[in-house]
Amino acid sequence: MEKVVSIINDIVWSPALVVLLVGAGLYFSIRTRFVQVRRFGLMIRSLFAPVETTEDGKKHGISSFEAFCVALSGRVGTGNIVGVATAIALGGPGAVFWMWLIAFLGASTAFVESTLAQKYKFHHETGYRGGPASYIEHGLKMPWLGIAFSILCLIGYGLLLTTVQSNGMSGALRNSFGLNPLYSGLALAVVLALVIIGGIKSISRVASIITPFMALGYIIITIVVIASHIEAVPAVLKAIVTNAFGIQPVAGGILGSTIMLGVKRGIFSNEAGEGGGAIVSASAAVSHPAKQGLAQAFSVYVDTLLICTATALMILCSGTYNIFDAKTGEMLVAQAPELGDNYVGFTQAAVDSVLSGFGSTFVSIALIFFVFTTIMAYYFYGESSIIHIFSRRKNAKGEKAAIWVYRLVILAMVLFGALHEANIVWQLGDIGVGITAWLNVIALLILCPQAIKALREYEADIKKK
Repeated sequence: MEKVVSIINDIVWSPALVVLLVGAGLYFSIRTRFVQVRRFGLMIRSLFAPVETTEDGKKHGISSFEAFCVALSGRVGTGNIVGVATAIALGGPGAVFWMWLIAFLGASTAFVESTLAQKYKFHHETGYRGGPASYIEHGLKMPWLGIAFSILCLIGYGLLLTTVQSNGMSGALRNSFGLNPLYSGLALAVVLALVIIGGIKSISRVASIITPFMALGYIIITIVVIASHIEAVPAVLKAIVTNAFGIQPVAGGILGSTIMLGVKRGIFSNEAGEGGGAIVSASAAVSHPAKQGLAQAFSVYVDTLLICTATALMILCSGTYNIFDAKTGEMLVAQAPELGDNYVGFTQAAVDSVLSGFGSTFVSIALIFFVFTTIMAYYFYGESSIIHIFSRRKNAKGEKAAIWVYRLVILAMVLFGALHEANIVWQLGDIGVGITAWLNVIALLILCPQAIKALREYEADIKKK
């Protein structure tokens, strides 16, 4: 099975997809005149846009901030802790640079897809719904391709990416407390079931409380660790840049892996181009499509440029990564530490370097929150995909039955991920990311002019006020 998964992964994640993702992000940046920099202040203000109400005064959707929190909960997961450690272990410090680049360019991609999601959202009894499937169907006039995306989304998020999240959590709890993965997987499945049964209102409520709390707590601890190794920061930053381009002889031999892993882990973490953030964006009740586009662009920054960078600097500055000299910035040997494929140990050891005995416990607790909220978001992506498929047939009973089946399947995949080896699980996750990214980014390139038009209209409105 592992060999088959590896072959599929190589096909999906060919160099062509890397070029497509980076090229699309650059194209969107140029077309929007680098909106991710030019309108940074407006991004933050867009988070607190008031909820639009219907004629009878009722709210038919969630707020921009709630959508931001749900999307951020989908972005902030094992990718920020385990994914960063994996990228550094296999691709060297230079992988961090490519994660930065994909985040900077990905912010413009997130703006385009979320703006389009708002433009093509539709009414449902549970609130607004939409996303890539909707703008593919109505924007490209290709209903069959919209349904295909919905199916891929169900497979990618509900079946594959869920396993990565639960695997990262069970691995950390096993390291910290020797907890049997079966028990941690069952506990996560039970708590998750209690939330997802409540639908988007329940999910957005929980996400808006837990997500800011967990992100802030994690950042505080990483700042403490980095500050304790502050003298290593200049050399670490230098190594990230020099290794990114293979300037050092040892790093040159893994340059291809450095770029590929940096892009993979960056996209896996911030989701820009995959379509997940756009699905949440469609549920927000805001006055203009560009508002939600700007809010979601900011979530990419928070995820990668803030949280992923904090993890990377913590690992590199503390010397946890033993093929890298934190004081000189030199690569020592071209091999990863002997941690097997359980790379969460990098992050745990980094915290332990300052707060002895606390690292495993803290990272495990952080992963519990990160994984829980991320799978919550994945569930919502899949539920919206089912709603899109059945909205064309107007089959309410079939829709509800399919959603219940999906709930049982995603809970089963939580257990599957907790009980299987990390290597195959991460490959399955990469396939899940890749299959949705291929379809979505191509659609975004075609529909981009509509997002640009929405941005120009919004900017014109602002000037009038």
